[in-house]
Amino acid sequence: MAKINQNYLQLQGSYLFSEIAKRRTKFISENPNAQIISLGIGDVTRALPQSVLTGLHNAVDELASEKSFRGYGPEQGYDFLINAIIEHDYKTRGVTLNSNEVFVSDGSKCDVGNIQEIFSGDSIIAVQDPVYPVYVDSNVMAGRSGNYNKETNRYDNIVYLTCNQENNFKPELPTQKVDLIYLCYPNNPTGMTLTKAELKKWVDYAKENKCILLFDSAYEAFIQEDDVPRSIYEIEGAKEVAIEFRSYSKTAGFTGVRCAYTVVPRELKAYDEDGNEMLVNDLWNRRQTTKFNGCSYVTQKGAAAIYTPEGREQIAALVDYYMSNAKVIREGLSSLGLSVFGGVNAPYIWLKTPNNLSSWEFFDKLLSEAHIVGTPGVGFGQAGQGYFRLTAFGSRENTEAAVERIKKLSL
Repeated sequence: MAKINQNYLQLQGSYLFSEIAKRRTKFISENPNAQIISLGIGDVTRALPQSVLTGLHNAVDELASEKSFRGYGPEQGYDFLINAIIEHDYKTRGVTLNSNEVFVSDGSKCDVGNIQEIFSGDSIIAVQDPVYPVYVDSNVMAGRSGNYNKETNRYDNIVYLTCNQENNFKPELPTQKVDLIYLCYPNNPTGMTLTKAELKKWVDYAKENKCILLFDSAYEAFIQEDDVPRSIYEIEGAKEVAIEFRSYSKTAGFTGVRCAYTVVPRELKAYDEDGNEMLVNDLWNRRQTTKFNGCSYVTQKGAAAIYTPEGREQIAALVDYYMSNAKVIREGLSSLGLSVFGGVNAPYIWLKTPNNLSSWEFFDKLLSEAHIVGTPGVGFGQAGQGYFRLTAFGSRENTEAAVERIKKLSL
């Protein structure tokens, strides 16, 4: 008799974005003439930069010839991309990395979901609330969460670090023992950031308590302010306690192409049952070489083109475009007297729902009255109840039209 993994039964409801898609589909079926503007799922809308397209085409041409054809590549990624990552994403920030510390993959979502596999099943995890759902759900699947408490709408064995308006959506350090801490900055969904001094507190805490920071910096390219670190490794001592995840999805429009990378420093150590130090880098390498065949050569050549002079210029233009959209949304909603956060160093705008509407009530109101799809804050955790996320990844035309529609609502 085949038995299922019982931990999957602890998962609550549909995955957030699946539920959004279901409600949107139902509304469209009932209102076929409605012109829907989507500012919900963080998918990009601009075409791939020309430098990337050139890199992709050249790689395809290489594969058409037996002289330059390539089959299996290194699971960790090709040197040409890894070296470009180190040179442009880290060396320019004063960070030194070795090539065996960078692992290219097909998406940060995969990596942040898979990283938990190499840690003990009884590890205590801490997450920000609100939080990107994958951090929680992947640990539920692994059996670390305990039971779901319907009174608190949280899992019993997960430590939640509440982020709210009172603490400017920046969590306090844990007051109980934890082993793994998920941090996301610039933050999804709130769009908030930490300064170097604020992030140093987390690094110091992790060193003192022998825990590991799982630092998701997928949106670092959108940072505009000087005192906001783009990498956790800009903080002294971070290599001893942190794994960093980065993605090309939003930066270069790779949501459909799929390429990202994870940095696991050789200084980072965890412990076996007898208290012996183990290199986390070796364990992640073992996991990847066993379960992953590597990101495609074509994709990696496209990603490497991002680091050419032309590529960097085109990427900067993409970021400017989306951040201009963020400004349109932020200023437009603020003019209505709404409490608005984010949108300065991140492509996400986090707003307090008006008139004490719940997150899903506001979702339904926007959809039914303005034909706009956003993301209910409560979908990111209990602390997100009464908040709502809009993204800046739409077209300029749709972004401006959405703001004008919202201005016409009775709020």
